[in-house]
Amino acid sequence: MVKHIVMFKLKPEAKKEAPERAKKELEAMVGVAPTLRSMEVGIDFAENNPSADLVLTATFDDREGLAAYAVDPVHLAFLAWFKPLITIRTVVDYEL
Repeated sequence: MVKHIVMFKLKPEAKKEAPERAKKELEAMVGVAPTLRSMEVGIDFAENNPSADLVLTATFDDREGLAAYAVDPVHLAFLAWFKPLITIRTVVDYEL
């Protein structure tokens, strides 16, 4: 099993509405992106936290599943909208 954890810092103008939309769209990918087994998305509630605004934890069966997700059309469509809103993206991938 592979865990894919991503933390996002958003541009100030994106912080009000983008996190909720991102959460909804990311969690809706389960069952649509074939290799994605689970997706948990958290929105930071601490207004004075400078580290990240949004975090996701995705689960895949293996590294190949993660690689397939990276180029899945549903994921790419999400990135086309979300990527311009990001200032910092930090990723950790690991195997269980």
